[in-house]
Amino acid sequence: MNPHVFDQAIALTATGDGQYTGATSPAYANMVGPFGGITAATVLHAVMRHPALLGEPLSLTVNFCAALADGPFTVSAQPVRTNRSTQHWVMAVTQIAASGEAETVVTASAVTAARRETWSVDDEPMPVVPTPTEVPPYTVPSPVEWISRYEMRPIEGAIPNSWDGTGSDSLSRLWMRETPPRSLDLCGLAALADVFFPRIWLRRATRVPAGTVSMTVYFHAGSAQLAEVGHGWVLGQARAQAFRNGFFDQTAQLWTEAGHLLATSHQLVYYKN
Repeated sequence: MNPHVFDQAIALTATGDGQYTGATSPAYANMVGPFGGITAATVLHAVMRHPALLGEPLSLTVNFCAALADGPFTVSAQPVRTNRSTQHWVMAVTQIAASGEAETVVTASAVTAARRETWSVDDEPMPVVPTPTEVPPYTVPSPVEWISRYEMRPIEGAIPNSWDGTGSDSLSRLWMRETPPRSLDLCGLAALADVFFPRIWLRRATRVPAGTVSMTVYFHAGSAQLAEVGHGWVLGQARAQAFRNGFFDQTAQLWTEAGHLLATSHQLVYYKN
């Protein structure tokens, strides 16, 4: 059986201690370079494959220094400090430029930990929304390939039907999952955290150039909890808090159908007037 298209896209070949090679996938092509979520998942995959890994991810921060060019790249992932229950990582993605020299296109960091059973509660409740079967799928033709890798069912805050400058809110809520179906794991969850289109498109109902500068994902669930999700739906919610001087932020939450909070995310995004 062939690997899922997502697993093919994040595939890495080990070449040394914490050193890996990979290549961009046309299945996750964006307007410029690959979908940021697949890049975040690839960087996390490098950490997950490292033989010195302690536990599972608590957080992942990815800084997009430049758009990845189509083709091969190199990923480095190194643990810079290991404590009793936490481990701190520094990662980078490089590509060979036209000059023949390696250039850094992504920097990243992560914290992993050995989770333990403690008192736990979700203080951010899932909003009351229709079930996935009650929401029609997103059917607008996609201008980029990566959107075809996800089944999306927007509840509110879909991409505007008219780009007429009459937007008034940046909130989106939608059900989403990978297509074809794939069991949810930590790398897949990191990618899902970046599925939301730019908030400025919704807030202004104006299509302007925009791109993520930095994104952080906080993982509130581990592999065991994600295994319970399986091929099920995830509810995503995203909104901006401020648009100013060419940058805006985005906060996002991801819940299971049962209402358990899987992850939260924060982004800083560049936009051009």
